[in-house]
Amino acid sequence: MLKMDEIQKRLLSEVAGLHEVPEGAYNIRSNGEAAGRATTANIDIIPREDGQGITVRIKEGTKNESVHIPVVMTKSGLTEIVYNDFYVGAGADVTIVAGCGIDNCGPKDSEHDGIHRFFLEKGARVKYVEKHYGSGSGSGKRILNPRTEVTMGDDSFMEMEMVQIKGVDDTDRVTEATLSKGARLVVRERLMTHEEQNAVSAYVVELNGEGCSADVVSRSVARDRSYQKFDAKLIGNAACSGHTECDSIIMDEGRILAVPGLEANNVDAALVHEAAIGKIAGDQLIKLMTLGLTEQEAEEQIINGFLK
Repeated sequence: MLKMDEIQKRLLSEVAGLHEVPEGAYNIRSNGEAAGRATTANIDIIPREDGQGITVRIKEGTKNESVHIPVVMTKSGLTEIVYNDFYVGAGADVTIVAGCGIDNCGPKDSEHDGIHRFFLEKGARVKYVEKHYGSGSGSGKRILNPRTEVTMGDDSFMEMEMVQIKGVDDTDRVTEATLSKGARLVVRERLMTHEEQNAVSAYVVELNGEGCSADVVSRSVARDRSYQKFDAKLIGNAACSGHTECDSIIMDEGRILAVPGLEANNVDAALVHEAAIGKIAGDQLIKLMTLGLTEQEAEEQIINGFLK
């Protein structure tokens, strides 16, 4: 494993919760290069020939194992595209931790675009955690554009935790999923933008199999002059159920756009969309301020609780 400086270690901790080399399979990428890789008897990680990504193969029936694939960037002006494919065998039950941290202290933009494709076989279960984080005092932007494509076999399950709380100037997240019979998809997105930041999240879920379901929920806070767009489309092509929800707090001069999309192509497709955008309630602030908090401290407490 390549030696990392303190900034890279801090980024690794922020996006993957790692303070040392993780147990199990991992692939760590730093400034466009492989920084460390390990496999297990059940999880193989194969690098692409061009160096721009990996293929992860998880054996049928694998249980209680994890894969960490974080990316850290500290060079200003660096732009990269990485392609990662995950093949999860039938009956496997694993956790995959991804994420990218960018520390940009220079004048040029730094950008990481990650394309992740997941293929879940019958009965496979995956918990996928993807965290984005930005820092650095430079004038160059920190840009992250993840694209996730999920193909879910019969009776498979995938839980996706998508988190972006601090420091990312621009992000355009696209998630597409196709569900077969009995498959279940759960997405929990947490997002906060501030200053002039922009964040777009687009989800397209095709519910193709009888009894499949999707639950896509986003919670977000837009501060200062930042902009957010949540665009979620569910397509019910079978007897299925789907739910999307956008719950947002708007502050200062922030702007938020929620775009619901429901398409039912089967009489037994049950699809629901909910959206709520509003400011922090005054009575909540007053209640906390009576306990001794300043208005700013009270706002932070409410936001922290909302984004948990």
